[in-house]
Amino acid sequence: MDPILDLARPSVLRNPYPAYARMRETTPVLWHEPLGSWVLTRHADCLAVLTDSNGFASDWRRAGEEIPAPLLSVQTLDPPEHTAVRHLLLDGFRAQDRQALHDDLEGRITDLLAESARRPSFDLVGDLAEPIALRFVTAFLGVPAPELDWFVPMSRTVVDGMDAGLWPEKHEPAVAARARLAEYAGGWLADPPKEGLIAYVAAHAAESGVAETVLRNSLRAVLHAGYESASRLLGNAAAALLTTPGALDAFRAAPATAVDELIRYDAPVQADARVCVTDTELGGVAMKAGDPVTLFLGAANHDPHRFARPAELRLDRAPNPHLGFGRGAHACLGASMAIRLTGSVLGALAREYPQARAVAEPEHRRNLTLRGLDRFEVTLRPDTGEEVRP
Repeated sequence: MDPILDLARPSVLRNPYPAYARMRETTPVLWHEPLGSWVLTRHADCLAVLTDSNGFASDWRRAGEEIPAPLLSVQTLDPPEHTAVRHLLLDGFRAQDRQALHDDLEGRITDLLAESARRPSFDLVGDLAEPIALRFVTAFLGVPAPELDWFVPMSRTVVDGMDAGLWPEKHEPAVAARARLAEYAGGWLADPPKEGLIAYVAAHAAESGVAETVLRNSLRAVLHAGYESASRLLGNAAAALLTTPGALDAFRAAPATAVDELIRYDAPVQADARVCVTDTELGGVAMKAGDPVTLFLGAANHDPHRFARPAELRLDRAPNPHLGFGRGAHACLGASMAIRLTGSVLGALAREYPQARAVAEPEHRRNLTLRGLDRFEVTLRPDTGEEVRP
């Protein structure tokens, strides 16, 4: 059985961490022929790659690859080109009134939970995590939220394409979906809103020295990555809380550390990729310039050499050096916002609906790069012993 393809089996998809452990124990630095890539599963090895942008590139042009201009963004450039656009976006992040955004969101969270509580059960993914995440990221950008029925399938198709190395048939639909997303975001800088991140970037674009194409692509990436990371984090975290006995109560007792542990325990970003720039050695294995390297961050976050009893959800775990948001030059720009958003939603759930519980097993999407739920049926009503039907 192929150890990577095996991760997509439904039984393994529900809990891939024992499979990661077998890989980490037997072949922690594995050459996977179908992917044409080295695969890393140890925390130390993944951290070494993430923090060495000189030796391991996100910009595959440094290894001789041709990258189309529409794919050049803050996600795919390396320093020094990456530095200018990252600083511009970070300055834009800091310039926003994040407290006002969160105050608005708190009201929306309260309303959605109250609405859901009136129903026998609801889909936490489609009815809560996805609309909250999309509203939050678009409000931060300063643009109206698109219709969920239009945006969500397109966004999911782009995510499916991240696994095209294993399933090539996912590549072309993802390219088409990315093009539609680019068309949607294409006019933002030409006709910017009066407030939000886009307004800031538009006002400071000329002095930044960053090419307009890169700025457009980077704002599109903020929309897509921000939405997917936040919605999947909310779904994964809620599933962990509501399927682990006592976890919802424990969340109330340790809110300051709980979200970081939920990210470590079942992070949305399970894999990332780099390419070797020069011949090097990692984990006792010789790698050549041009070799792709796939980092299984989900496996790294369960490495017992870095985390005591990693299979346990310990919401008071500290310190917690997980790699759920990456490290180094490409660490997630919106990590603090995602943590606060998740804390707000789960805090309201734990505080106002301590009787919340799952009424069906979480259903996972067949994604290996970004881990997330397709559906998760939950009730906010007390357990009366009667069967709850959606």
